[in-house]
Amino acid sequence: MEGADKYAVVTGASTGIGRATALRLASDGYRVFATVRQATDGDALRAVAGDRLVPIQMDLTDPDQIAEATGEVLARLAGRGLDVLVNSAGISVFRPIEMVSGEHLRRQFEVNVTGPVAVTQALLPAIRAVRGRLIIIGSVSSRLTMPFSGPYSASKKALLAVTEALRMELAPWGIRVVLVEPGAIRTAASEKLGRDAVVALDEFGPEGRDLYGDGFRKVADRVVADSGKGSAPEVVAEVVSRAARSSRPRLRYPVGRQARTFGLLAKLPAGLLATISLKALGLPTQGGR
Repeated sequence: MEGADKYAVVTGASTGIGRATALRLASDGYRVFATVRQATDGDALRAVAGDRLVPIQMDLTDPDQIAEATGEVLARLAGRGLDVLVNSAGISVFRPIEMVSGEHLRRQFEVNVTGPVAVTQALLPAIRAVRGRLIIIGSVSSRLTMPFSGPYSASKKALLAVTEALRMELAPWGIRVVLVEPGAIRTAASEKLGRDAVVALDEFGPEGRDLYGDGFRKVADRVVADSGKGSAPEVVAEVVSRAARSSRPRLRYPVGRQARTFGLLAKLPAGLLATISLKALGLPTQGGR
């Protein structure tokens, strides 16, 4: 097999892109350590992948769990190097910037930025030992921000900066750093966004709903509908598999529905892009309320 006697870690493997990636790398022949939030998620993965996959519970907002989980990985490696780390775990906080709480904003960055950095720091010695590969699952939202996706896009822009810094800083050891940028992907996260939007509207209170309610509902419904038409997470997993095996991987891999389109739109002048985005979503343009 392609990954025989090679080892990989995939974070956020309970569902979606992380799950598809963990299963794909296991089918490629890697021995995969897959981080999950619940033991039942790990059992479900093992039922498909068998002994080539080891589930490890980890919450990216808990430094102690990160230390325990990465320590378990290193103990199981027993001095062997880590060939691939895929930082896939992430969440999306969908709120107007005016209405997002500090708690929600901190959690957005803890899961999408601080946690992945901590995992990477802990596992880099094992990656360096074999000139392994670091693959980070970003988003086209790091290039193009839509209304109410500010917290999520901000975290992905931060993750993009982290990726670019790591790429330069790890170059002396021959460690290649790859950014995968999914577009619209069909996962349980889109359904969760729909449920979270209902909770968010309640949290806004009467004044917040008066300010943002109609537009927020409209954009949330649009995002959920578009995600439902998105590419399967296995499409992203296939790209990760190629990036892991290639001797000269690309620096960036846009993948999935709308990824390339969003990348092209992001090159437009900021004012024009804002006007196009607002009109496409049926929202008022400057001073149109």
